[in-house]
Amino acid sequence: MRFGFVHRMMTDALAVLGLLALLSSGELGRGVSIAVLLALAAALALPERWRDRPLIARMGALGQIGLLVVQATRWFFGASLLQVVLEFAAVLQVLRLGTRRGAAHDQQVIVLALLHLLAGTVLGSGLAYGLCFIGFLLVTPGALVLSHLRREVEGNHRQGARDRAGLPVDVPRILRSRRVIGRQFLAFTCLLSIPIFLFTAVLFVVFPRVGLSLLLLNRSRPERMIGFSDHIDLGGMGKLRTDPTIAMRVEYPALPESPPSRLALYLRGTAFDQYDGHSWSRSRTRRERVDQRGTELTILRPADPALDKKLHIDLESIEPPVLFLPREAVALRVLPDGATLLNSSVRLWQGPEGELKYESPDQRGLRYDVFLAGADEPRPPPLSRSERLRYLTVPAGLPARVSELARRWTGSETAPAAQAVTIESRLRERYTYDLDSPSGGAKNPLDHFLFESKRGHCEFYSTAMAIMLRTLGIPSRNVTGFIGGTYNRFGHYYVVRQGDAHSWVEAYIEGRGWIRFDPTPPASAAPQSEVSGLFAFVRDVLEAAAQRWSRHVVGYNLQQQVRLFRSLHSTYTEIDAGWFRQASSRRFALAAAAVAVFSVVFWRTRKRFKARQVRTGRSRRQLAASQIIRLYGSLEQALALQGVPRPASTPPLAHARALSEAGHPVGQEALRLTQIYLQARFGARELSELERRDFARRVRLLRHASHKEELAA
Repeated sequence: MRFGFVHRMMTDALAVLGLLALLSSGELGRGVSIAVLLALAAALALPERWRDRPLIARMGALGQIGLLVVQATRWFFGASLLQVVLEFAAVLQVLRLGTRRGAAHDQQVIVLALLHLLAGTVLGSGLAYGLCFIGFLLVTPGALVLSHLRREVEGNHRQGARDRAGLPVDVPRILRSRRVIGRQFLAFTCLLSIPIFLFTAVLFVVFPRVGLSLLLLNRSRPERMIGFSDHIDLGGMGKLRTDPTIAMRVEYPALPESPPSRLALYLRGTAFDQYDGHSWSRSRTRRERVDQRGTELTILRPADPALDKKLHIDLESIEPPVLFLPREAVALRVLPDGATLLNSSVRLWQGPEGELKYESPDQRGLRYDVFLAGADEPRPPPLSRSERLRYLTVPAGLPARVSELARRWTGSETAPAAQAVTIESRLRERYTYDLDSPSGGAKNPLDHFLFESKRGHCEFYSTAMAIMLRTLGIPSRNVTGFIGGTYNRFGHYYVVRQGDAHSWVEAYIEGRGWIRFDPTPPASAAPQSEVSGLFAFVRDVLEAAAQRWSRHVVGYNLQQQVRLFRSLHSTYTEIDAGWFRQASSRRFALAAAAVAVFSVVFWRTRKRFKARQVRTGRSRRQLAASQIIRLYGSLEQALALQGVPRPASTPPLAHARALSEAGHPVGQEALRLTQIYLQARFGARELSELERRDFARRVRLLRHASHKEELAA
């Protein structure tokens, strides 16, 4: 392996891993990230010979100055300082890769890559960052060693150093050489990362978790969610049905041995009571701070962990920060996701229609347990008159044929529950699910959906049912949330994506409270994620790995540390009680001593054998090299006595050829002896004792020769 090629490849690998760790944080944006990756590919593909051109060097210097001016101007006009600095660091690395020359520039590339990795640690720390970190750890020792070697070679060249033959240090020849490094050397330097990684891992696990998140930079950017704000337009939820981004992970209790691949969970986010003919809103917007008891919140009653079933929800960072709960929720418990020295408590706020929002200092989402009601829960209190009127209001311009259609569908049914079931089934059976319904742009979307297009997505179905129920005197409201998720066979949880966002209806039935109805066709309302095939398999593996990385590495906190130490202590206690006490202490001591003595003897014998082999091989090579160097030194002395000394700046072979071509009496013999020297010094030829004596004899003749006849003889 050529020294220069391997060094360049390892330096490039560090630069790429550092940039990927920085880009994985998501702080640069998709457009900037793509541009940086394209520029990085162009810089790496730039031929080596082009970098020596003065134009490239000037372009690199001007590019750095121009980049600094542009980023400073952007910051002056209001751009985010963090984003400006990150973009500058990323583009600076690309410029340095495209214009680097020599070991000094390569070391600058390594330093920038390390800074990018540190920035990725603070800003991201996701699974993609973890993979970059492991790769960085493997490559760094070899890259640093090779960079140091090249720096020493170039430093010796600048100082005018010479090799043992008196030749100047030839940097290009050394970079092209295949003898400077080998596979064993490279493997050994890269394997140095293993003890470093083990030491770091032990330090990470043992070091006390004090939560030094003072700057709160290590937080994710919330995903903007359609359909969970204070005002939604009819048609907004349809845009969300094609988004595969993970919204939350739900660990469902009491799953069977073969869990269903899809499950309709109906996780409620918020609800709306007022429809104006085009959009839903809330007539009440006041939010109040929830009276929390530590990390627990009572919704209907205090939680009973011994009897209540429990859901565990791992919510991603979204905007607005809404909590999603099943209808049967009676209480919830917020789980810590780390500790900080600042105020890290999660604050909960309760809004209208049973909505819950949270405030978290690190904006990393939320992990919480939901306790579910049993079958014998007390019935809720009846609606007041004012509340009932609020849920019966219909738009002023509602066409009369909407209420006529509701009465025609229900017919002779008088029970509110039966009427609701009838309308639900009619909408499911007679209408078509369509994400691109033309009704969204109509003057009256509801009327156009019911009588013209008869095509729409969940919001059209829920709006139609809610308004039709109100025309029949049944209180109702429109609810937005998530319908369910797809089972991850490796993480043993249900993943809920933003594409699983859904809208349904809650109708108030006397004596039963608010009852859920979903008029959307079941096949279209269910989660759309693939559950089989290679793509689903790879997706489940990556998502499960990302969840474990986030929970056990990024979210490693004091509680997890205490549980780990307790588990290790209990395991040690069990082993001590079950095995050590049964074994005889004397037998154990004798066996341990025998193993120790055998290990020491074996290690010392093996070490001496290897040292002897190394000394023998090294001494032979050093002796042969020193002998041939001394022989050539005697040749140089003989040439000096003949009046033709070799200048220090002239290589041996060039000097001998010049003497031969000039017809000097000693030229031919000097050329032949020089060739023998070069073959033995730098080639594979090994001179025997007889050849070395013959070389010395011919040098003595050349030293005292004065005629061509003597040399020819």
